[in-house]
Amino acid sequence: MSVMGRIRAAGKLLLGGEGRRGRRGPIPPITKRDISELKRFFPRDKFFIFGHARSGTTLLMRLVRLHPDVHCSYQAHFFTRRPLLKALVDTAEVEEWLTRKSNRWNRGADLSPVILRAAAEYIMEREAAALGKRIVGDKSPMSNIHGQAVLDLHLLFPEAKLIYIVRDGRDVVTSERVRNFVEESRYMSQADRRILEDLRRDVGPYLNSSRSIFTEAMIRRVAAGWATNVTETDDEGKRLFGRHYAVVRYEDLLANPLACLSRLWKFLGVSRIPKSMSVKIAGELKANPDEEWQTSRGQELAALLPKGQSGNWRRLFGLTDKRLFKAVAGDALIKWGYEASGEW
Repeated sequence: MSVMGRIRAAGKLLLGGEGRRGRRGPIPPITKRDISELKRFFPRDKFFIFGHARSGTTLLMRLVRLHPDVHCSYQAHFFTRRPLLKALVDTAEVEEWLTRKSNRWNRGADLSPVILRAAAEYIMEREAAALGKRIVGDKSPMSNIHGQAVLDLHLLFPEAKLIYIVRDGRDVVTSERVRNFVEESRYMSQADRRILEDLRRDVGPYLNSSRSIFTEAMIRRVAAGWATNVTETDDEGKRLFGRHYAVVRYEDLLANPLACLSRLWKFLGVSRIPKSMSVKIAGELKANPDEEWQTSRGQELAALLPKGQSGNWRRLFGLTDKRLFKAVAGDALIKWGYEASGEW
């Protein structure tokens, strides 16, 4: 570098610091060339399971990975819970580094999508490789990101497959309520804690709907989140992933697990479905580690909600609870076939 060049560089350093600070620009989508090259290092087919929290994502993960070709782990939250995978490159300073013209490794483009995808690929493939499985996925529930999670996934994995599991929103809010009580969540309000104290004294009035386990604020919040989630996720899944997008209802999975799983395994690209799968599925359905955990934490509260069943909301929803949920998310219930009309 010439003397004048050194002086100019020193001046820029003095005036601007070591690099840009603050927010970075949008992360560009990964290119087909980058995908092709990454496949040489990470050859396994990828899939992702999304679903609103308490919608059966864990059960689906446990069942889908019973197939000898398929592995699925959980809660990586690459795209579904902040800080998200993109936080690794989410500063202007890092953007400047990864786009710097003197950086010969970046081929004159932003390296961010390659770095992000390579990190996710490695995390997913190291378990699948140890197990000798050729198809690998992650299940991560999402309750706040909604359609943006699908957009972020498609930015880095446009050729991956996305499975979305949907559950009756009334069972979602019921399951979330009981779980929060069992865990004594730090997010509970004073009104929530008063209900919990009353429950521990006498659960009877809550089982016959003469008293409600819900507050109005809780039903409105979860119902609105569920309705937004099932609408945005499904819309973006269809638009961006097309034939690489599949939906399964939690209730259908319970009612006819072999048929649902056979459809999903074929969707993921398995070569065959062994006859032993029906026996393995039945055994996995009998196991309920989540129920065992909740019972160990609060046996009297666990009795409120038999785990793994559909329609539990009917035991605990009062007339006011129904009215509130219907006002916020009644149309979504009809769209997804949980009700034929608003008369329920």
